[in-house]
Amino acid sequence: MIEYISGNIAELTPTLAVIEANGVGYGINITLGTYSAINGKQSAKLFIYEAIREDAYVLYGFATKEERQMFLLLISVSGVGAGTARMILSSVSTAELRDAVLSGNELILKGVKGIGLKTAQRIIVDLRDKVASVDTSAVATGVSQAAQVSGVSEEASQALVMLGFPNTNVRKVVQKIVSETPSLSVEQIIKQALKMM
Repeated sequence: MIEYISGNIAELTPTLAVIEANGVGYGINITLGTYSAINGKQSAKLFIYEAIREDAYVLYGFATKEERQMFLLLISVSGVGAGTARMILSSVSTAELRDAVLSGNELILKGVKGIGLKTAQRIIVDLRDKVASVDTSAVATGVSQAAQVSGVSEEASQALVMLGFPNTNVRKVVQKIVSETPSLSVEQIIKQALKMM
């Protein structure tokens, strides 16, 4: 089992980090929170979850152990896969998710693509006793520096397409967000877009 991968950041998008360690480049799926925590850095240490199936070997990386722990709790819920768990953690912070589960706030979970009322209720029921032990105070937060508006909107659009949204819808939503608030970072654009799609 891989506990973590530490090395130079060879490539970085809001959904994927390529970490080079000892001459090997590891493609690691990441959340927006992790992207924000490592964006602008030359090296990173990501805590890993390995999803091994017959047809794929996929790595998921997290900037903190707490975010990985929350991811593991989410995928333990029936009907919540790794992709959905990553989408949830990209839409809300670990602390917001913990608070939503503890308070029984279904609306926050329903706002995530692919989460209906029954799944939101199942997450709350299954995880209410478990999330209380997750320490969210150490979770890394930060906002990436916005470069040129066109570059930022392009990067946000690519990330949303990689998350499974149709390209035409993505372009319209991102363009609307950027035209209203051009100073937003990639992470902020994606979070707003996820709420609008």
